[in-house]
Amino acid sequence: MLSSLKTNLANFSEMVMFKHSIFSLPFIFIAMTVASKGWFGWKLFFLGILAAITARNFAMLVNRYLDRDIDILNPRTKDRPSVDGRISAKSILALTLLNGLGFVLVAYFINSLAFWLSFPILLILGGYSVFKRFSSLAHIILGISLGLAPIAGVVAVLAEITPWSIYLSMGVVFWVAGFDLLYSLQDMEFDKEQGLHSIPSKYGAKNTMHIAKVFHTLTIVFWIGFIIEANLGLFAQLAVILSAIMLAYEHYLVNKDFTKIDRAFFTVNGYLGIMFLALIILEVL
Repeated sequence: MLSSLKTNLANFSEMVMFKHSIFSLPFIFIAMTVASKGWFGWKLFFLGILAAITARNFAMLVNRYLDRDIDILNPRTKDRPSVDGRISAKSILALTLLNGLGFVLVAYFINSLAFWLSFPILLILGGYSVFKRFSSLAHIILGISLGLAPIAGVVAVLAEITPWSIYLSMGVVFWVAGFDLLYSLQDMEFDKEQGLHSIPSKYGAKNTMHIAKVFHTLTIVFWIGFIIEANLGLFAQLAVILSAIMLAYEHYLVNKDFTKIDRAFFTVNGYLGIMFLALIILEVL
C-alpha cells in the first residue's frame, strides 16, 4: 500500500511538474517581504505556500486534462501520466476541482479581498490551454498566470494592490512569456502540423528569439520601475542587474544550441527567482 501511494504521488508530481513551483514561489514572497518591510509571519508563510501550490496545480491539471488529445500525439509529451494511462481522465478532473477548491479556501483564510479575487484568478489560470487553440497570445496568458503571484503576495499582507506590485507583476508576466517562447521552440514543427497557435509556429524560430529578447528587456524595465516605486536600494538594484545578466545568458544558451533549451528554462530561471528573493530579503533587513 505504501509503495502504491509513493507511485501515485510520483505520477502526480510528474504530471503537474511540481518542481516548477520554484518559478512562482519566490515572487509571492518577494511581494510579501516588501509589503511587510520584513517578516510577515508564519501564518501567511504557510498560507502563501498553500495558495501558490494549489493555484499552480489547478492550472497544470486543467492543462493536462484539456490537452490529452494533443499530448498523446507529441513525441515530447506522449509519456506524461495524463496520457499514458497512469492517471485517468476522471482522476485528473477530480484533482483539478480539489485544488481549485483548496485555493479558494486558502484565500478565504487570508483575507476577504484575496477570497473574492480567487475566482477570477482561477479563470485566468485555466485559460492558457484554451487560448493556444486559437491565439498566439497564449504565451502572454501563461505570463499573466504567474504574474499574478506578486499581486497575490501584496494582497495577502496589505489587502490592497500597490503600484510597485503592478510593476513587479508586469516584470514577471514578460519574464515568463519570454522564457515560454524559448521553451516552445521545441514544439514549433509539431504545432505547425497540428494547427496549434504559438508564436514559433507562426513567425519562425529567429523571429521568436527576437520577440523573447523584447519581452525580457521589458522584464528588466518593469523591475526597475518596481525598485523605484518601492523605494528600494542597493541589494534590489543588484537583483535587477543580475537578472539582466542571467536572462542574457539564457538567450546565449538557446541561440548557441536549441538542445540546451531545458537547461536555459529550468536552471537559469529557477536560480533567477531564488537570487531575486534572497537579495530582496537582504534589502529589507
